[in-house]
Amino acid sequence: MRKTIAIALCALLASPAVAESIGERTGINSVLGLSPTTHDFVQEAAISDMLEIESSKLAEQRADDATKAFAKKMIADHTKTSEELKAAVGSDPNTPLPTALDSSHQSKLDKLTGLAGKDFTKQYREMQVTAHKNAVSLFERYAKGGDSEKLKNWAAKTFPALQHHLELAQALEKGGSISASR
Repeated sequence: MRKTIAIALCALLASPAVAESIGERTGINSVLGLSPTTHDFVQEAAISDMLEIESSKLAEQRADDATKAFAKKMIADHTKTSEELKAAVGSDPNTPLPTALDSSHQSKLDKLTGLAGKDFTKQYREMQVTAHKNAVSLFERYAKGGDSEKLKNWAAKTFPALQHHLELAQALEKGGSISASR
């Protein structure tokens, strides 16, 4: 049974047009340390920014003061990276920017929308840790092995800020507060 699964996985990954997209969506690329395609990188980075901004707007209204401060920083920083990504991609028809969340990210936002009080704050904080772990992985892998020099440079430049966001989110999740510096 394991051999059949391994063979199917290898066959799936061997198909370049499909493998990287499926690999990125399922997390296989991340586990294997493979760079996403430019299309996947742009899609994931843009959708990640959208989720950060929208979930943080909710947090500004519903969370405690420490979480609101973090949310304010996430809105500002991810709005900036969204604009930078848009400029880096330009009007390249091969790397269109998404205009809405995909179903997976929309369901995360919907779940958060249905919560209030401590339940909201706990879920938002957990979501931020997970989202930033994923973003750190995505940007690091693309910066090392992406195929667009312009986007690789941008990913490498943006990576330290995402690492800092992850550190802040982890501290917040443990009940700490954040410093707005950096």
